[in-house]
Amino acid sequence: MDATRVLRRTGVLAGATLLALCGTVGAAAAAAADSGDDEKSAAPTEAGTSFRTATAIPLDQEATAEASTGDYLYWSFPADTGQRPTVHATVKLPDAATRHGESTWQLDVYDGLRRHQACRFGAQTKAAAQDAGTVELSCTLRTVRGWAEPWANDPLPGTYYARLTVTGLKADDLGLPMRAATKVTSNDAGGAQAVDGALAEPLVPGVGTKMAAASSAPEDGWASGWWSSRWLWTAAGGVLGALAGIGGYCLTRGSGRPARAPAGI
Repeated sequence: MDATRVLRRTGVLAGATLLALCGTVGAAAAAAADSGDDEKSAAPTEAGTSFRTATAIPLDQEATAEASTGDYLYWSFPADTGQRPTVHATVKLPDAATRHGESTWQLDVYDGLRRHQACRFGAQTKAAAQDAGTVELSCTLRTVRGWAEPWANDPLPGTYYARLTVTGLKADDLGLPMRAATKVTSNDAGGAQAVDGALAEPLVPGVGTKMAAASSAPEDGWASGWWSSRWLWTAAGGVLGALAGIGGYCLTRGSGRPARAPAGI
């Protein structure tokens, strides 16, 4: 009896020890996974000062940067065929007591060939009063096309650059500390904006760091350029046309017997 009790107690203790060990290992694994996810999804906290050093940011992720008033801040982001990107920028201005007048801020967007892209919607340039705390700007690009003529300035798939700077400022306010936040969102324009043709390669020029080069493409890769929702509408139109033809035939066909010729002919 004593031996049986000892064995039972030993089994219970071993089981408890095993459960505790599994729990510790599981918690450590979960913590490591969370740490890895946090590092992977960490938002950028700096901006480049030129096209070559632009900080790459993915879509729908906000990036921040501490800088001095008068600096040029650059970010890069991917835009694929059929997308209509919108760049949002918010500037937290220096303390009003340290400023000597109003300021004018501007948000510019360039494509992979560093061609300036026009904003279809949004406030690309905005003035901030001396007592203003923040200023918000935005720029919605035209729909990214899969192909364009060499002479055209149409937005093409590839890397894009957002540049934020102040264009109007009192000389005494240069160098004051400021904080900027930017975020790029995108909507799918659909087949109505699709065009025939595709680029051989997206416009992705060389960038400053390996990290930026790795994140300059969309997470699911670049689109092939041939597919759009227009194919669905074309197929649906073909099916409807065939059904209409069959219905018209059924309504207009005769009884199936040939007409008898009049007598005497």
